[in-house]
Amino acid sequence: MKENTGNPLHLKSLNHISLLCRSVEESMSFYQNVLGFLPIRRPGSFDFDGAWLFGHGIGIHLLQSPEPEKLLKKREINPKDNHISFQCESMEAVENKLKEMEIEYVRAVVEEGGIQVDQLFFHDPDGFMIEICNCDSLPVVPLVGEMARSCSPLNIQHLLHPTQIHP
Repeated sequence: MKENTGNPLHLKSLNHISLLCRSVEESMSFYQNVLGFLPIRRPGSFDFDGAWLFGHGIGIHLLQSPEPEKLLKKREINPKDNHISFQCESMEAVENKLKEMEIEYVRAVVEEGGIQVDQLFFHDPDGFMIEICNCDSLPVVPLVGEMARSCSPLNIQHLLHPTQIHP
């Protein structure tokens, strides 16, 4: 088997992220009502509380903490902290919805080569940070080889798996 140096583990996509929760019910409500995830069936063989949700091409696995009172809850919204990011269609619509839902958020802007990317950061009920952005306008520029492309899923796939053109 030829080694795939650009993808040594032959990965296909991000499947899910798992998050430890104080309350699975409260976190489920947040991921459903704020981010639009749908609950899906979870294997019945699990002997711990949790829930699975799916949306936007990835899964969120919520795990009930056995000691929820010991979970550290971050209060400060820090864009430089661990987070998961989602691209959106309209930053204005997202910001209006967050205001309507009374969810505290922080705005940030990234500028690169005349391109501006807007970002909104906020926490889930357990303090895990979520970013919403219009990042698809920011080019993905490999450090070696390929030319710059945008962050759209199609261009990312092409960057990871370029097609060979034969004469």
